[in-house]
Amino acid sequence: MPASGPVTRNTLRQQIADALRDEVLAGRLRPGQEFTVKQIADQYGVSATPVREALVDLAAQSLLDSDQHRGFRVREISVADFRSMVEARSLITDGVFRNLAEAGWSGAHADVLLAIGRRADEAARAARAGDLDIFIGYDLRFWRELGALVDNPHISGFLHQLRLRCWVFSVPYLRADPGLRNRLWQDHSQVVDAVTRGDAEAVRAVIGAFHAQMLAWAARLDSGRLERPQQ
Repeated sequence: MPASGPVTRNTLRQQIADALRDEVLAGRLRPGQEFTVKQIADQYGVSATPVREALVDLAAQSLLDSDQHRGFRVREISVADFRSMVEARSLITDGVFRNLAEAGWSGAHADVLLAIGRRADEAARAARAGDLDIFIGYDLRFWRELGALVDNPHISGFLHQLRLRCWVFSVPYLRADPGLRNRLWQDHSQVVDAVTRGDAEAVRAVIGAFHAQMLAWAARLDSGRLERPQQ
């Protein structure tokens, strides 16, 4: 297990869940890797109760699988699962963000969009640098904050979880890809610009192109042109 410092603040359950999610996204906890509540509790120097709660939370988010006899393991996501998640996300975002663009924005929304635009700029910088860890962080934050404008926590939460699981699937491949910089989508700013202008067709086009790129990558995986890195 990766070495980590002790967690000492009060929100242990959330902190442990966040830390383990970061370990999965960083590729330090690999798909199929198994561990127990005791191992995680010892790693972070805490009691078993918040660890068990955090692991149950991550299992509910479909990031872990649980086995009452063997503990937990990082979920292995297939190419077919990845494709299904992209298609589901495409169907939802197409309608949601098109409607948001058509509805127009108040001054408060404009301020929020300026902040989201800064996430877009940071994501682009990380992509150009080939820094996957920083890119993932800004990408997740970008989509989560943009999704929050929907003002429907069920929709925004579902979209965030889909994006998170897509990253869990993608990380092992991308870390082994020498062409990483060319794989990272960098058109976040175009989404913000189109939404700010209220241009529903432009929103639909840029997000549609994003999902098409992800599906094309999945087709390459299916064809065997890309192999899954060794665990």
